[in-house]
Amino acid sequence: MKSLAELYTAIGFPQHGKTSLYRSLYRHLDHSHDKFVRTRGTPGMVMAVFTLVSFNVVFKIIKDRFDPPKNTTRDAVKRRYDLVYHHDRVGRMVEAWEFENLSFEKDRFDPELLDELLTTAAETVRVIGDQVVIRHVYSERQVYPLNLYLREMSTEKAVAAAIEWGWAIKDLAAANVFPGDLFTKNFGVTRHGNVVFYDYDELVLLEECRFRSIPSSDDPVDEMRSQPWFSIEPGDVFPEQFPTFMAFPSDVSSEVRRRFEETHADLYTVAFWKEVQKSLARGDLPDFYPYPKRLRFRPKAAEPLG
Repeated sequence: MKSLAELYTAIGFPQHGKTSLYRSLYRHLDHSHDKFVRTRGTPGMVMAVFTLVSFNVVFKIIKDRFDPPKNTTRDAVKRRYDLVYHHDRVGRMVEAWEFENLSFEKDRFDPELLDELLTTAAETVRVIGDQVVIRHVYSERQVYPLNLYLREMSTEKAVAAAIEWGWAIKDLAAANVFPGDLFTKNFGVTRHGNVVFYDYDELVLLEECRFRSIPSSDDPVDEMRSQPWFSIEPGDVFPEQFPTFMAFPSDVSSEVRRRFEETHADLYTVAFWKEVQKSLARGDLPDFYPYPKRLRFRPKAAEPLG
């Protein structure tokens, strides 16, 4: 069941949703005893992420310094989250509520988590007396990280999630959004089995991307170089490299990748992405389905009325 905050946001009242989330969080803290802890999954290079497991929401704080190879800035990250707030999310991007100057009791934090926050986000997180004050934070509903889901679920469920992941990428593209990072760790599975994107620090508008094929070379040595032997400009994207970036966890059945590529191999082609860009330039209005194909109405042949 969706929370009141999600329902307000879904009908176009995000500020009411934010207020409802704030009230629900502090009401929950008054009637619970578990601590804020690190989230499951791969640690972020840009964000420190933690959760209160019993509340089903994650909190994301921008780090003071970003782990290599990230070279973005705090302001750039905030601009991307602001873009998501104002953009049509087509059911594929998690709502991120932005808060400032939140205060929590210090003893509600796992000691290891608090040490991490004070080390990696000292400009944002302070301890004042028995309170932890967070100057700036985003909150998102918690989803099951896709990389963990693919590992921990049955092959049948993993196949369904992988195929849904491909549709999520295509829906985002049709909405003029390119995730930037296509790693499975940046996507999650909702309680209804939908795949959504939640890591926005590399997000760009699709129309700003330049999709290219990797140039061929007559020199076999070029293929062995550790660095590209051809020029790359900002905004260049090479879909032929996506199989590397969209790699499935090594311990996931090969059946999952095979079924994914049966449906979504076109994601690896320049032609697919350029066709989407042409559609955006024409102003086409694509359809987005919030439910799986098997649940759609199927037209039946009309029977004679006489």
